[in-house]
Amino acid sequence: MKSISKWFAGCLALTLVIFASCSSNAPAAKSSTKAKGPFPEEKLGWELGSQAYTFRLFTFAEALDKIAAANLRYVEAFPGQPVGAGSSEKMTYELSPEGRNLVKKLLKERGITVHAYGVVGAKDEAEWEKIFQFAKDFGIKVINAEPSQDQLDYLSKLCDKYDIKLAIHNHPEPSHYWNPDVVLKALEGRSKRMGAAADVGHWMRSGLNPIECLKKLEGRVYHVHFKDLNAFGDKKAHDVIWGTGKLGMKEVQAELKRQNFKGMLSAEYEYNWENSLPEVTESVVNFRAAL
Repeated sequence: MKSISKWFAGCLALTLVIFASCSSNAPAAKSSTKAKGPFPEEKLGWELGSQAYTFRLFTFAEALDKIAAANLRYVEAFPGQPVGAGSSEKMTYELSPEGRNLVKKLLKERGITVHAYGVVGAKDEAEWEKIFQFAKDFGIKVINAEPSQDQLDYLSKLCDKYDIKLAIHNHPEPSHYWNPDVVLKALEGRSKRMGAAADVGHWMRSGLNPIECLKKLEGRVYHVHFKDLNAFGDKKAHDVIWGTGKLGMKEVQAELKRQNFKGMLSAEYEYNWENSLPEVTESVVNFRAAL
């Protein structure tokens, strides 16, 4: 009996090993993670979501799971992030038809809309047009970019041709668009579909008052990169949970309300990269509670 028992146990163990091996090669199960709300920002016409760069150490598929887990339903994709979910492709305009179908499937399963794409650049008009075509295919509303001055005229035409907004993003000083005055100058005489992607954290790093910057850009703020930092006027300042830093979250919300801003606010949390989900989630809770 003992020998039979040992034989049976050995067979069972072997069966489990084979099953586990087969399971590891099977397609990943469909994600059931979806944001559950409530979404009080909707009453203001705000689409609160996350820049996928917040989860840049992960694939786009994994980032979507984290975004949904933070109770968010919008994503700003960034160029170059691996798609994942069995694909070796990256989130660029070169994504194959199969890759695009996979991304659309991942978005649908998680109840997430890709509202924006960026921050992106291109070498010439032909490459920019491919980016606009890519954005059109995904229903993207806003392309966030830091284009060169000599590209602005044809970008203005592409915005009108594809009915897609292009929002000029500000990195900290000494980047070209660090000051909203430079952004306003770039927008002069160009399509009304061109505006600003206001990064309030980078303004803080440059020593600029985010509310005053928003006021200068009133009517042309098409996207917001939302951050709260532990210090003001320090380029080495890092992200903290919204409402606990130096931003003045409620005051920024009040200014956006006053301007009747409509569009996406991307959580762009660039700290504690490996495990930022709890901080992003708490930030979202604080943001909605402050409305």
